[in-house]
Amino acid sequence: MLFSSLTFIYFFLPTVLILYFVIKNRTWRNAVLLIASLVFYSWGEPKYVFLMLASTLAAWLCGLAMDRTRERKALSRAILIISLVLMLGSLAVFKYLNFFVENLNRIDGIALKVQSIALPIGISFYTFQILSYLIDLYWGKVSVQKSYFRFTLYVSFFPQLIAGPIVRYETVEREISLRHENWDDAVSGMRRFTLGLAKKVLIANNVAAVAVYIYSSNSAGSAAYWLAAICYTLQIYFDFSGYSDMAIGLGRMFGFHFLENFNYPYISKSVTEFWRRWHISLSSWFRDYVYIPLGGNRVKKQRWILNILIVWTLTGFWHGAQWNFVLWGLYYAVLLLCEKLFWGKALEKLPAAVRWLYTMFIVTVGWVLFDITDFSKLGHVLGVMFSFTPTSWATLLSGDVSKLFNLAFIIPGILFSFPIAKKISFGGRSAASAIAANCLYILLFALCIAFIMSSSYNPFIYFRF
Repeated sequence: MLFSSLTFIYFFLPTVLILYFVIKNRTWRNAVLLIASLVFYSWGEPKYVFLMLASTLAAWLCGLAMDRTRERKALSRAILIISLVLMLGSLAVFKYLNFFVENLNRIDGIALKVQSIALPIGISFYTFQILSYLIDLYWGKVSVQKSYFRFTLYVSFFPQLIAGPIVRYETVEREISLRHENWDDAVSGMRRFTLGLAKKVLIANNVAAVAVYIYSSNSAGSAAYWLAAICYTLQIYFDFSGYSDMAIGLGRMFGFHFLENFNYPYISKSVTEFWRRWHISLSSWFRDYVYIPLGGNRVKKQRWILNILIVWTLTGFWHGAQWNFVLWGLYYAVLLLCEKLFWGKALEKLPAAVRWLYTMFIVTVGWVLFDITDFSKLGHVLGVMFSFTPTSWATLLSGDVSKLFNLAFIIPGILFSFPIAKKISFGGRSAASAIAANCLYILLFALCIAFIMSSSYNPFIYFRF
C-alpha cells in the first residue's frame, strides 16, 4: 500500500486515526498501531509478514539473552554474533541469493539450481533497525525491551516500515511506552505529510515520466540524456525525501518524533557535504555500525582507505543485488577519498557557485549509474552524454507531446531543492498566518488528490530496496 494511494489516504489512515484517538488506554493504542502496521505490510505480500514476525521474535529473544548474560562478556558477544548472523543471513537469502547464484552460474562447470526468491518489501530497512537495536543493546546504549509486543511495534510501525527512514531504537525507546500526543503535533504532522505527498505526486511522478520516456526512446542524443539524468536526479530526491516527510508526519500524528532524513542535499558544495545531507539515517548507520568499528580514520592510511572502500561497497550493495549499485558505491568511495586526499582543500578556495556545479555534476552522473542496471545500456547512455551527439527533438517529442506538460515540473523541482520550502512549511506565528498556511496546505492536498485520480503512474523508487 502506497502512502500516495487513495486507499491509504481515504480509508486506511482515517480508520487508524479514528480508532487510535477514540481509545484512551496507551496499551490499546499501541495495539491499534501494531495491528494496523501488520495489515499495512500484509496488503501487498501477506506471506512475508511471517518472515518479519519471525525476525522480530528471534531478535527479541537474542536481546533478552544478551541482557541476562551482560556480566559474561564472552557469552553476550557470542549471542550478539548469532543474532547478527540470523538477521544478515535472512537478508542475504531473500535479497542476494538469486544474485550470487546467477553470477556463479556464469563460471564454466557450475550450474546451481535455486528457486527464484521474491524480495520482501522493506526487508533492508527493518533488518537494519533490528541490527541497530541489538548492537546498541550490546554496547549498553539502550535498555532491553522486555515486551515482544512493543518490540514488534518498533520494527513494524507502518510509517517507516517500507522505505524508512531507518529509525533507531534509542530514538523512540521512550515514546513506545510513554508519549504525549497533542494538537500541535497532529497539525504539524498533517502539514508534513501533505508536503511529502506534494513532493511525490506533483514533482517526482511528473519528472519521472520524462526520464522514463527519454531512456526508452531511440531518438535521444546528448542533451536529451542529460535532461533525463536531471529529471531522475529530481525524481529520486522528491520521491524519497517526500516519502520520508510523509513518514515523519505520520509518526508525529501518533506522538512519535523521528529524526530528519534529508537536509537539502542538492545545495551541497562538495561530495562529502552531500552525504551528510542525503539519506542521513542510512549514511549515519554505516558510519556508526561499520565505519567506526572498523577503525574509522584513526588507523593507518592504507587501512583507512580500505575502510572507506568497504563501507561504500556495502552501501552500494545495500541498495540492490545488481553490479551497478556496487559500481555506484565505489564511485562515491573514490570521489570521497580524492576530496580528502587531493583536491578537498583546493575546492574550498573556489567560489561557492563553482563548488555547487562540481558537486551537482558528480551527483547527477552518479544517479545515472544508480538508475540503469543494464551495463550495456549504461555504457551507451554515458557514451552519448559525453559525445555531444545531437538530439532530434521533433522526433523525440512526436512520440508523446504530453511530456511537454511533465517538463514544466522541472522548474519547481529545482526551486524546491533549495530551502525556499522551509518558509512555506512553517508559516508565521499570527492567527492570520496560521489560517493562510492551513488554506495553502488544504489546496496543496486537493491538488495532489486531483493528480492521483488522473494518473496511474505512481511508483516509489525505494520499494525495491
